[in-house]
Amino acid sequence: MSDRTTDTTGPSGPGGHDTAEGVRKVAELVDAARICMLTTMTADGRHVSRPMALQDVEFDGDLWFFAYADSDKAHQVQANPQVNVAFSDDKHQAWTSVSGTASLVTDRAKMEELWAAPLEVWFPDGLDTDGITLVKVHAETAEWWEASGSRAKRLVGAVRAAVTGDPDKFPSENHTERLS
Repeated sequence: MSDRTTDTTGPSGPGGHDTAEGVRKVAELVDAARICMLTTMTADGRHVSRPMALQDVEFDGDLWFFAYADSDKAHQVQANPQVNVAFSDDKHQAWTSVSGTASLVTDRAKMEELWAAPLEVWFPDGLDTDGITLVKVHAETAEWWEASGSRAKRLVGAVRAAVTGDPDKFPSENHTERLS
């Protein structure tokens, strides 16, 4: 897959999307993937990633996750709110990387809106679990890659790219969206 990026941060650039179209595309990609890796930074500057389940809410520029307020991820978000959330959708050959600013939110109404029964595995007392909080990631940019065409077309494209040494022979798109 080519690492050449089409910058779609504005409506006037070549192939550019406006912010609403960019949010719509990122929402489509995020919704298809659902499980992601949330990356935070430790106090000594190391990046740490862990799998997280995105809460079932329409993407409007914010991503929401449940966590414990005393967890390492919560402490890391408070100390360094710049995070990355990476999604992989193998079925559709799409990958999305969202960078943004995270914060902890303890709004009970928002928790009720986002709550789903499977969360009881991690939070056995539901919303009454001691120390439950939300991690809100306000998306600032998203970069996404999407392989186009059928599996056979992608295979042929991969072979062409390998034989010619030209990554542009692989049928794919790569865009960066400025979301806020």
